[in-house]
Amino acid sequence: MTRNMICIGCPMGCELTVEVEDGKAVSVTGNTCGIGKKYAETEVSAPTRMVTSTVMSDAGKPVPVKTRTAVPKEKIFDVVRIIKSTTLKLPVRIGDVAVSDAAGTGIDVIVTKDTAI
Repeated sequence: MTRNMICIGCPMGCELTVEVEDGKAVSVTGNTCGIGKKYAETEVSAPTRMVTSTVMSDAGKPVPVKTRTAVPKEKIFDVVRIIKSTTLKLPVRIGDVAVSDAAGTGIDVIVTKDTAI
């Protein structure tokens, strides 16, 4: 089976052609760098995405957050649901953990901006 996709690994947006057998990429063409090859292989077998959002603080201020690493694509809505049900106590600093082990992924959601009261 052949899959065509656009690489989102860098700003180039290479048009990739991926030959897939048994749920795995056996060849990738169209990429101009190694990021495209890795992206295609992961996208075919176990797609992941970074999740960025905001968490409300106890002072009513939104606090920007993101997952520390990409989460499995099928867990995105579970992670967002947990983020939206969380309230942070201010002040918080960049890198503070807002949600630990989000949706059982083993991945933390971290604060991306210092936010004071």
